[in-house]
Amino acid sequence: MSRLHGSRDFWIAGLRAEGPAFRSAVAEAPPDAEIPPCPGWTVTDLVHHLGSVYRWVRGHAARGVTTPPESRRAPLLEDLPTGPAAVEWWQEEYRLLIEALDALDPELPAWNWAPQAKKASFWHRRMAHETAVHRWDAQMAIGAGEPVETKLAVDGVGEVLDTWLPAGRRQLPSPRHGVVQLVATDAGQEWFLRLRGEGVALLDTSTLLDSDEHHARVYAAGTASDLLLALFGRVPFDVLEVTGDATLLDCLRTG
Repeated sequence: MSRLHGSRDFWIAGLRAEGPAFRSAVAEAPPDAEIPPCPGWTVTDLVHHLGSVYRWVRGHAARGVTTPPESRRAPLLEDLPTGPAAVEWWQEEYRLLIEALDALDPELPAWNWAPQAKKASFWHRRMAHETAVHRWDAQMAIGAGEPVETKLAVDGVGEVLDTWLPAGRRQLPSPRHGVVQLVATDAGQEWFLRLRGEGVALLDTSTLLDSDEHHARVYAAGTASDLLLALFGRVPFDVLEVTGDATLLDCLRTG
């Protein structure tokens, strides 16, 4: 397995590409249209959510400290604009986020919720993928979901495996054990994970031995975008080519 390491420029470029596509989708959709991948959410809810995330990240990522920020408080709905004004509000929050991340040294100390280095680069990466997945959500409201760009999707899969899952952010923690192999067929990338009940370990291929004893194994292959969307629960795992114990894949859902 080779791990791709992004950079501030890579993630900001992804954010710059995904933002306009998000805006285009939410501007076209009726504000009260449902978001099929997010049951109970409307287009306006999605706009409010993403803009509020941007505002929250801007408020703490540049503090230069690794202590947690104050608890995140959802803004009162009556304080947020609705209709076309909500899209313009999101656009301003997006502009301010890009401006802030452009100026943010990726090596600056910064709190994050992952079991890894507390650096600002976490937020460059997180905002790129937050926007990409929600762009797809928004497009599904108008029946026009487009795949996440391959390189960005590969890094997004990596973020799930090296950040979300080790942080315990799994939708269905389970006592299951076994090795899972994921393959991005359009990128020549593969990942091996060992499920250890409540824990999960991302492995290098050289650590896997034929003599290893495992309770179950599963292989899942597809485009990087489909892998990413499946891991975030946007599409079912059966959009992938799956062999082995498919129930292990449910242990990898996050978001």
